[in-house]
Amino acid sequence: MEVLNSWDQWVEESLSKLEALQLLRSLRPIYLRNEPQNPIGDEYQKASKPIEDDFEVFDKMQPFDRSSVEVEISEPTFLKWVHEVTSSGDEAVCRDDLGDHKSESCPRRFKKLLLFSGNDYLGLSSHPTIGKAAAKAAQEHGMGPRGSALICGYTNYHGMLESCLADLKKKEDCLLCPTGFAANMATMVTLGNVSSLLASGRKPLQHERVAIFSDALNHASIIDGIRLAERQGSVEVFIYRHCNMTHLNALLSSCTMRKKVVVTDSLFSMDGDFAPMIELVKLRKKYGFLLVIDDAHGTFVCGKSGGGVAEEFNCEKDVDICIGTLSKAAGCHGGFIACSKKWKQLIQSRGRSFIFSTASPVPIASAAHAAVIVARKETWRRREIWDRVRDFRALTGIPISSPIISLIIGSEDKALEASRHLLRSGFHVTAIRPPTVPPNSCRLRVTLCATHTRDDLKRLTAALSRCINFQDISINGSNVYARM
Repeated sequence: MEVLNSWDQWVEESLSKLEALQLLRSLRPIYLRNEPQNPIGDEYQKASKPIEDDFEVFDKMQPFDRSSVEVEISEPTFLKWVHEVTSSGDEAVCRDDLGDHKSESCPRRFKKLLLFSGNDYLGLSSHPTIGKAAAKAAQEHGMGPRGSALICGYTNYHGMLESCLADLKKKEDCLLCPTGFAANMATMVTLGNVSSLLASGRKPLQHERVAIFSDALNHASIIDGIRLAERQGSVEVFIYRHCNMTHLNALLSSCTMRKKVVVTDSLFSMDGDFAPMIELVKLRKKYGFLLVIDDAHGTFVCGKSGGGVAEEFNCEKDVDICIGTLSKAAGCHGGFIACSKKWKQLIQSRGRSFIFSTASPVPIASAAHAAVIVARKETWRRREIWDRVRDFRALTGIPISSPIISLIIGSEDKALEASRHLLRSGFHVTAIRPPTVPPNSCRLRVTLCATHTRDDLKRLTAALSRCINFQDISINGSNVYARM
């Protein structure tokens, strides 16, 4: 654990360098007052901070929940999709939708589809409590203040959301970013800045750089952030085979650099498998590296309280930095970095994608804050989504381990053919193709939500069985391969 203690020292030294250079940046919240207009003392705090009991929650699925998985597309769009005709999206908007009279060239005909391709895992995007929080903030404050967080875009609403997320992730603090992509970029670039700052203005020597060990299937935002840090000459990058701890151990043991970081998705978005958290924790204790996880698809879905994959595997204390998003299971928008106060100060001072981006609008921050509370209180949503995982396993015999089901078909033509078949059967499931996935690993990515029913899954699996033979599906590592 000596190297882990060294990381604390390196961060402190980096902050001292920034302070000496007058480059340390601070967040100074702008307080947006609710009624009454002139609160003071404790009354001010009450007026600024919503009481959790004021948020309406439900103990089972409501009619409004179905709108999170029931969608409509125009008939022209439907026909173009079925026949694989390139579309610019123009057919989605009719003049009648804009208030003009309906014309013969633009009839109002739509196809209803059941959505099995989104990331709204808990169905919170249609929750009225979250919508009301956004509407209330918009009515009281509009969409402002508009600016980057370090100038004028950071408010008490953003601060409340950060505090709520820090508690959820069992971390000392949290930093909001405009997107999950920006959060990963800011973290990776800041990691590289540690070696640059400690090199005192010169280019870090090879042994002074940060060694970043990255899973081969990490998200594009992690990859792009690492590439930017690498281009700046501040990191050395080591790619280990997907979830292969033997390979990672070999890379770590042969690396003589002291500043080691391992970064991984916690739940992989295109394969639906979990990072081997227990094994990672063992390696962390052995080598003392900094452990960074991107918990975009695990937050609110995994763990008893929705704390994510680290909570699910009971290793929250062993994760040093947890990156997440509010655009998936929270049903809102934005990204965050849960970490120590010192790491937060360093990232907000050196993470360019945070520094130079406009902060999230106040109504979005207010909605996300409500979503965190609703997700924690409505525990039935987590139970339902894991019930749907068990239902899918029982109906198909495919040993899936998460709500993300990756049915790898192979060629683009076959994947598109299967997607069109499902479309005609009333299901919105898109074919995932390069560059999102490697060539010849095109797939149907099916996602399950708490607002799906067992009957929905019976209909979906019946449609899937007509284009995929479940008996021929085999597991290769963590991937599900289908023969058509």
